[in-house]
Amino acid sequence: MHTYSLPMTTRFRGITAREGMVLHGPAGWGEFCPFAEYDDAEAAAWLAAAREAAGTGWPEPVRERVPVNCTVPAVSPEHAQRIVSASGCSTAKVKVAERGGAVSEDEARVAAVRDALGPSGRIRVDANGAWSSGAAVAAIARLDAAAGGLEYVEQPCASVAELAAVRRAVDVPVAADESIRRAEDPLRVVRAEAADVVVLKVSPLGGVRRALRIAEDCGLPVVVSSAVESSVGLAAGLALAGALPELPYACGLGTGSLLATDVVADTDRLLPVGGSLPVPRRAPEPVRAGEAAAPPERDAWWRARYDRVAALRTPHP
Repeated sequence: MHTYSLPMTTRFRGITAREGMVLHGPAGWGEFCPFAEYDDAEAAAWLAAAREAAGTGWPEPVRERVPVNCTVPAVSPEHAQRIVSASGCSTAKVKVAERGGAVSEDEARVAAVRDALGPSGRIRVDANGAWSSGAAVAAIARLDAAAGGLEYVEQPCASVAELAAVRRAVDVPVAADESIRRAEDPLRVVRAEAADVVVLKVSPLGGVRRALRIAEDCGLPVVVSSAVESSVGLAAGLALAGALPELPYACGLGTGSLLATDVVADTDRLLPVGGSLPVPRRAPEPVRAGEAAAPPERDAWWRARYDRVAALRTPHP
C-alpha cells in the first residue's frame, strides 16, 4: 500500500490537495480515497471498491471508449473559458452555488462556457445540493437562459422531497448524485420521481458490480462520474461506464486535469483526448506513488484510517 498527496490545479470541493491510498492485489491496483470528512462507516464502501479492483477486477466492457465532460470549478469567466477551450470536450459540467457566491457569478461563468463551447456544446450545472427548492427554481431559470439551454441540473437541492418539487417546477432535467451515493436507499429517488438522470460513482457505491446493479434497478439514464481520484481510481469509473448497456450522456470522468500530478506515469494518465477516454481492463500502475507520497503525519493518518475501516464489515462488491 502507498499513501499519496496530489496538489490540485484549482481549489475544488474546498481542497487544494487530493489524498488517498493505492493498494495491490491479484487483479492489479485499487484506490481508497474517501474524503476526510466521511466517517469510517461511509468509507467502508470506498474500501470495498478498492478491494474489488485489486482483488477480482471488473466485468468485461461493451465499448472501447467513453465520452467525457470537462469540469469547470467555481472560477472566473475568463478561467472557465480557458478550461473549456483546452479540454477538447464538447460537454462541460459547471460548478454553481458555491458558498458565498451569487447567482450572477454563476450566470457569467455559464455564459463564458457557452461562448467557449459554441452553440452545439452541452452544458450541465452542479449545485451539490446547496439550494432550497425555491432558490433552485429561480436559479435554474437564470442559468438555463445564460446557457442557451441546459442539458440538466445536478443535485440542485439536498433532500429527495426538494428534488421532486424542483423537477415538477422546471423544464430542465434533474440529475441526482448525493441522493444516490450517500443514501441508505439509493432507489428512493426513483420511487419519489425526483430525477430524470442518475449520477453514479464507483468508489462511494462499493464497486463496479454494485453500481451496475443500482443502475439496473434505477432504470434511468446514467452518468458515471468520478470522486476526483487519481488515474488508478478513475480507471474503475471507466470500467463502469464501459460495462453499462447504454451510455446516453458524456461522463464526468475527465477530472484528471484537476490534479497537477498523478501516481501513474505521465503516459498512463487518464486525461481526455478528443473528448473521450479509453476503457481500461485494469488500473494503470502507480509507478510514481513514491514521488507523490503523503507527508509522514498524513501517511500515519491514512494508515490508521485504513486499519479502522478494514476492521468493519465492508459492503460486498
